[in-house]
Parts: sequence; structure tokens; C-alpha cells
Amino acid sequence: MNDTSGRHYLVLAEYLPEEGRTAEVLALLGELAEASRAEPGNLGYRFHRDAERPDRILIVEHYTDAAAFQAHRDSEHFRRIGAGRILPLLAERTVTAYEGPV
Repeated sequence: MNDTSGRHYLVLAEYLPEEGRTAEVLALLGELAEASRAEPGNLGYRFHRDAERPDRILIVEHYTDAAAFQAHRDSEHFRRIGAGRILPLLAERTVTAYEGPV
């Protein structure tokens, strides 16, 4: 971990895939997560299915700072997999960012 500020940047994204597309979105998230975890400013990238509504997906991303998150969004793998393949499969998407102590 290269964060010397004692703080981090947390991003929570909630996805609701279009009907019948959840398995496809989950598979693509696996690819995106693997590539994202290798980014220099990434401290963690996990995703989970809602226990009561398995069509809902929560993504939990940790970065060293907002610039690292922006670098993630600018990355080739995010543009290709996230924006290019996952986002078109979603009926709803909410992304919220938080800053706080490690």
C-alpha cells in the first residue's frame, strides 16, 4: 500500500442489470476486477450480489485518492470492459464516492 496520507477513497457502485443479463455482468465484473486490482492506486476491488435481490450487485472499490479512481476510470480496461460492455447491460446504476481514514 503506497498511501502515506492516512486516508483513502472509497467508491460504492450499485448495479441493476437488465432482466436476464446478471450472469453476463458478473462474468465481466470478474475480468474488470482482476485488471483493476493491478492498478497502482487500487487498494481493493470486490463485488457482491444482494442476498435478497440477487439481480442487484454492489461493487466496493478502494483507492489511495480521487486521482487514483480517475486513473481507473481512464484506464483501457475500464473503457473496454466497464464502459464498453457492462454499462450497456444495466437498467440502473448508482455510484457514490467517500473519502476517509484508512
